[in-house]
Amino acid sequence: MIKFFSDIKKYASYIFYSAKAELKSEVANSILNWIWWILEPLCFMGIYAFVFTIFFKGKVKYIAAFIFLGITVWEFFNVMLKTSVKLVRSNKPIVSKVYVPKYILIVEKILRNGFKTMISFLIVFVLMFIYRVPLSWQMLWAIPILVSFIIFTFGACSILLHFGVYVEDLANFTNIALRLLFYATGVFYNLADKITGELGYWIVRLNPLALYLNCMRESLLYGTMPNLPWLGIWTVFGILMCFVGIKLIQKNENSYVKVL
Repeated sequence: MIKFFSDIKKYASYIFYSAKAELKSEVANSILNWIWWILEPLCFMGIYAFVFTIFFKGKVKYIAAFIFLGITVWEFFNVMLKTSVKLVRSNKPIVSKVYVPKYILIVEKILRNGFKTMISFLIVFVLMFIYRVPLSWQMLWAIPILVSFIIFTFGACSILLHFGVYVEDLANFTNIALRLLFYATGVFYNLADKITGELGYWIVRLNPLALYLNCMRESLLYGTMPNLPWLGIWTVFGILMCFVGIKLIQKNENSYVKVL
């Protein structure tokens, strides 16, 4: 782990400028430019809010902020995993010609997608202001929840990056698993209301995305304490995944080029 943090410091400039370049190239040929980073999630929020309230008769307090927060958390995790599973293959020119620790590629993607996620969080705060969500000190729990969420995401991405080099079909399996996880996370509805009893209790806790999202909504929107014991469990599990993923990459990254 010492080498990992040393590499982060060593390649900090590369991480920053690479993320900045990708963000610029993403909207280079767009008429609306960076405004799409706001319009796209807003459109999804509007669609889900309409479907949920009109067709499914859903009654959730602060519905727009509720859904937008769900989209924000889910989209970061979804994009990160889909990107990481084929990250080495998609960066073959860099991997084959210049040595860069492969987990640096994940950190760069976290910075890039994290920037867009922060824009979405700003919109969430605007919606909270519009809905007049009461301020409470429990909102501060959103910071450690977000840190734990990023740790877990990095751990999952580092493991997928490694095995994605050797198993080309892993990207397809990941897409299927994420589709299932989406409906079991409660992105645009309250999972506890849809699945009651013991099954609902365990789904919210054993599905890390559902837990993180539920904790984030509890602290930001409803001013209640998050589920700290289970949050601690998934934080520890995320750290363990980071350790395993980093070790796998450090041990095998020299052979990635041979596989490609």
